[in-house]
Amino acid sequence: QVQLVESGGGLVQAGASLRLSCTGSGRTTVSSNDMGWFRQAPGKEREFVAAINWSGGSTSYADSVKGRFTISRDNAKNTVYLQMNSLKPEDTALYYCAVLVGSSWSSKSFKGIYWGQGTQVTVSS
Repeated sequence: QVQLVESGGGLVQAGASLRLSCTGSGRTTVSSNDMGWFRQAPGKEREFVAAINWSGGSTSYADSVKGRFTISRDNAKNTVYLQMNSLKPEDTALYYCAVLVGSSWSSKSFKGIYWGQGTQVTVSS
């Protein structure tokens, strides 16, 4: 059974930093799969934030977070991270991690098939 749990969200002021964590259960839930982070703000569609391949050798980011966010992973801990710096009010959203399938790294097309419960990030001005 696939189970993902996110943590690390909170309420911060603009310019602050947060590190989100996503830990999977089982021996291959995270470590053997491409992983991604997505976010959804109230009244808006879910959007892609960042992705990392199974080994950590390839990463991809949405233009809105390039230079500020960094995705990484520690397969020994079955965990993927999202380091978020220089946070802005527009980053406010519920953040989800997901197992990805059929990733297209050239076109930056990523599809999540298994999702965590989400962790809330709120950035005040």
